[in-house]
Amino acid sequence: MSIYPDCPTITRTVEVGGLTKTQLIQKLQQYSILINEYGEKMFADKKFTTSDTKYSLKTVELSVMDLGFPDGATTAQLFKRARELGLGLGPLELGPHLRLEYLDQPEGYSENASQQNKAPSGSITIASEILTKEDDFPQGFYLRRINGVLWLRGYIADQLHVWKPEDNFIFVKEES
Repeated sequence: MSIYPDCPTITRTVEVGGLTKTQLIQKLQQYSILINEYGEKMFADKKFTTSDTKYSLKTVELSVMDLGFPDGATTAQLFKRARELGLGLGPLELGPHLRLEYLDQPEGYSENASQQNKAPSGSITIASEILTKEDDFPQGFYLRRINGVLWLRGYIADQLHVWKPEDNFIFVKEES
């Protein structure tokens, strides 16, 4: 099993900042990007802030397995391993900015209700700082395309949730 950095990765440079939360929402609407209720809840929280200044982040897309977890891992385990490998968490605003830049995301497939409590097919979870430890508050954003529609979705996962080996995450490559 090859783990990061000795595995295939998808890297992107994402421009972040320069827009207020209201402007971000307007831009998402302009591109017909939908936001779920959890995403809206995060946007509404005063702890979710945006930067006035534009800046670039280098991101790396990896699966849970690429981080060395063939049987899956909790969020805390993933974030700890990522840090050990020189990867960091992005700001929460990385989610909406990446969604706006990544308009050609491949289609995921629809799941049935038995798929609850796992990341949806084709989704990419943004590894970002968590606003609150409350179990009923969203932990971050994930990107998804389903039935041709682009989504920016918030998600809830408690500290016991085990991400599957094939689940994909976006981390920020720390400058060396």
